Amino acid sequence: MVLERQLPRVLIVDDEPGIRFALKRWFERQLWTVSEASDGQTAITQLLASDDASDSRVDLVICDLHLPVVSGEDVLRTLQSSRPALAARVILFTGAAVSNAIPGTALASHPHVLQKPFELATLKALVASIVP
Repeated sequence: MVLERQLPRVLIVDDEPGIRFALKRWFERQLWTVSEASDGQTAITQLLASDDASDSRVDLVICDLHLPVVSGEDVLRTLQSSRPALAARVILFTGAAVSNAIPGTALASHPHVLQKPFELATLKALVASIVP
């Protein structure tokens, strides 16, 4: 149990159960503790309740950009205003074309956006660059 608390924690946010399952298995094989949310509102609730000094801390968020009701961009925007250090550790992914350079959006300055399908090696390198 003590070992589990020392493992890095990721929150995976996607409305597609198959995507969440695949990412969960991959992160667990990389020795991460995994939490899941099926929508942006649930993710925001979990993230705002988390504390960097507690067992509920989140070290990384991987979030689909296109979610029903509350989008991945809204999740990012909420974190940028309330938990900027965690916002820097958010990876967004999408199957649609996206431009990081849309002025006035949360994505305008966010460098961590993956286009689906992405290679797991690309994800691994990005995760390693964000969470030491």
